[in-house]
Amino acid sequence: MNRQTYSMRGGGGGRSYSAASAVIPSSHRAGFSSMSMARGGGGGGGGFGSRSLYNLGGSKRISIGVGSSFRAAFGSGAGGGAGLGGGGGGGGLGSGRSPVGFGGGPPGVGTIQEVTVNQSLLAPLNLEIDPSIHQVRKDEKEQIKTLNNKFASFIDKVRFLEQQNKVLETKWTLLQDQGQKNSSGKSNLDPLFEAYINNLKRQLANLLNERGRMDGELKNMQDLVEDFKNKYEEEINRRTAAENEFVVLKKDVDAAYMNKVELEAKVDALTDELNFLRALYDAELAQLSAQVSDTAVILSMDNNRDLDLSSIIAEVKAQYEDIANRSRAEAEAWYQTKFEELQATAGKHGDDLRNTKGEISELNRLIQRIRSEIENTRNQSQSLLLQCATLQTAIGDSEERGELALKDAKAKIIDLEDALQKAKADMARQLREYQELMNVKLALDIEIATYRKLLEGEESGGSGLSTSGGNFSSGSAKGTNPGVKIVSKTSSSKKSIKSQSLKNATQPE
Repeated sequence: MNRQTYSMRGGGGGRSYSAASAVIPSSHRAGFSSMSMARGGGGGGGGFGSRSLYNLGGSKRISIGVGSSFRAAFGSGAGGGAGLGGGGGGGGLGSGRSPVGFGGGPPGVGTIQEVTVNQSLLAPLNLEIDPSIHQVRKDEKEQIKTLNNKFASFIDKVRFLEQQNKVLETKWTLLQDQGQKNSSGKSNLDPLFEAYINNLKRQLANLLNERGRMDGELKNMQDLVEDFKNKYEEEINRRTAAENEFVVLKKDVDAAYMNKVELEAKVDALTDELNFLRALYDAELAQLSAQVSDTAVILSMDNNRDLDLSSIIAEVKAQYEDIANRSRAEAEAWYQTKFEELQATAGKHGDDLRNTKGEISELNRLIQRIRSEIENTRNQSQSLLLQCATLQTAIGDSEERGELALKDAKAKIIDLEDALQKAKADMARQLREYQELMNVKLALDIEIATYRKLLEGEESGGSGLSTSGGNFSSGSAKGTNPGVKIVSKTSSSKKSIKSQSLKNATQPE
C-alpha cells in the first residue's frame, strides 16, 4: 500500500490531497486513485475524498464530504457490486451527526445486479475559491519581507547612531576633562608649535637645497647630452661622406672591372684569332706541301720531256718556303707584340685592381669602425637620454614631493595657527570664566562674612535682629548695622541656591 499527500495552507485554512492504493494478491483485488482535499477559511474546513476498490466481484464506492465553520458535514455514498458467482451492494446517505441512512437490501444470490450512477454526484461543485488569493498572499509575503528588511536596516541605523552618540559623549567628556585640566593648570603650546614650524621650515630649506642641486645636475646632463648630440651629428656627417666616397670608389672599381672584362675578352678574341691564323697557316703549309709533293709527282711522271724542272721546283719551293718563313716570322712577331702588350695592360690593370681591392678593403674596415663608433655613440646617447629622462622624472618627482610637502607644511601651519588661535580663544574664555568664578567666590566670601557678622551681632545683641522663618535677602540685610550692604555679581540661580543654603543653615537657630 502507498499513500501520497499534498497540503497547502493560507490564512486559517488548508488544502490536502491524498492517494492510497491496496493490493491483495490472494483475492485478486487492486485499489488506487484515493484523493482527499481539505480547504478551510477562518474556522471552517472542507474535505473531498474518493476511494476505489476493484475486484472481479468487488464494489465501487465514491464519497464526498463538505464541512463549514459550524462543523457541519454532508456525506453521500453510492456503491454497487457485481460478481460472477453472486455479490452484494448497498448505498447509504447520511447528514449531520445523525447516522441516518437509506440503503438497499441485499440482492438475490446468483443474480447480476445493475450498476446505477447518481448523476448529481458527478456535477461540478461550486467551491467559491478566489483564483487571485494566491497572488494576493504572495504579494503580502513580499511586502512583509520588505518591511522586515526596512525594519532591520532601521534597527542597524539606530544602533549605529547610538554608537556614534556614545563616541561623541566620550569625546565631550574628554574635552571637558581637558578643559578642567587647562583651567586648573595653564598649558603653553607655543613652544611646541614653534618647534614644529621650525622643523617644517628646515625640511623646506633642505628641499630647496636639494632642488638647486638637482637643477645643477640637470644642467650638466643637458650640456653633456648636447655635446653628445653634436658628436653624433658629426659622426653622421662623416659616415655620409664615407658612404659617398665608397659609392665613388665602387663606381671606379666597377669601371676598372668592366675594363678588365673587356681586355680579357679582347685577349680571348686575339688568342682565338692567333689560333685561327696558326691553324690557317698550318693548313696553307700543309696544302703547299701537298701541292709541292703533287707537283713533284707530276713532274716525276713527265720524264720524257727535256725541261729542267728540278731547278724550277727548287726555285718555287724556295720562294714558297721564303714566303712561309716570312709569314710565320711576321705572325710570330705580331703575336709576340700583341701578347706583350696584353700582358703589360693586364699587369697594369691587375695592379690597379689590387690597389682598388686594397682601397675597398680599407674603406670597408673604415666603414665597420665608423659603424661601431656610431653604434657606441648611439648607445651612449640612448643611455644618456635614459639617464636624462630618469633625472627629469626624479626631478619632477622631487618637485612634486617638494610642492606636496610645502603644501602640506603650509596646510599644517594654517591648521596649527587655527588651532593656536582656538587654543588662545579657549584660554581667554577659560580665563574669563575663571575670573568670573573668582569674582563669584569673592562675592560669596563677602556675603558669608557679612552673614557671619550679622549672626554674631544677633547673638551678642540679643534683641536687635528678628528672624522671620530664617529668610534673608541677598541684596541687603537689616540688623544692628543698617548701613551694611551685600554686593553679589552672581546670576539669579546661584543667588537662589546660596540663599537656600543660608536659610537651611539659619533655620535650626
